[in-house]
Amino acid sequence: MIEFLKTLTDPNSIIQYGGIGLLLFVIFAETGLFVGFFLPGDNLILLAGIICRSKPELLSGVPFGVLLLLMMAAAILGNCFGYWFGLKSGDALFKKEDTFFFKKSRLELARKYYEKYGGNLALIIARFLPVVRTFAPILAGAIKVNFFKFMIFNIAGSVIWIGTLATLGFYLVYFFPQIGNYLGYIFVFLIVITALPLLKMLISNRKKA
Repeated sequence: MIEFLKTLTDPNSIIQYGGIGLLLFVIFAETGLFVGFFLPGDNLILLAGIICRSKPELLSGVPFGVLLLLMMAAAILGNCFGYWFGLKSGDALFKKEDTFFFKKSRLELARKYYEKYGGNLALIIARFLPVVRTFAPILAGAIKVNFFKFMIFNIAGSVIWIGTLATLGFYLVYFFPQIGNYLGYIFVFLIVITALPLLKMLISNRKKA
């Protein structure tokens, strides 16, 4: 079990051992299951783009355009499941006791982003923010955001998020053939960039408190 969890947190292992199936599952889980907050979404999507061009056999030789559509579909369905879960859980979600996988503080973080960016727009911004992207659709369901509006921003966010990172990875190989030797540095850079908005908000909240 521990080894499996380690595999899920390493983008290289996810694609190397699980192929396109595990890739799509991880994208779905991170964007729709509250236990998926620890999964490496950004890094995984970037790596998928890189591998699709450099080692396509690891992704069953799927063309890049098809890979984009499959990943976008996984992200859209993940958010739909998260919305449904939040809708069914309702107010009980805010009263739920903290567990290893569920922390109310993470839900509150998503709520603050909703308040800051005007509800539905937060669904697009949240795609690029670890933890927040996991809880944003759940919160949308819990506060009963209009489903039609939710789907518009869900689809838009998925297309922008997947399209940007995967395309970046795909063309990085074209311009920098040796990019595979520097993946660790790229992943660290992505983690830092995506963490900055969260740190800024946490610092701001502490100052207000």
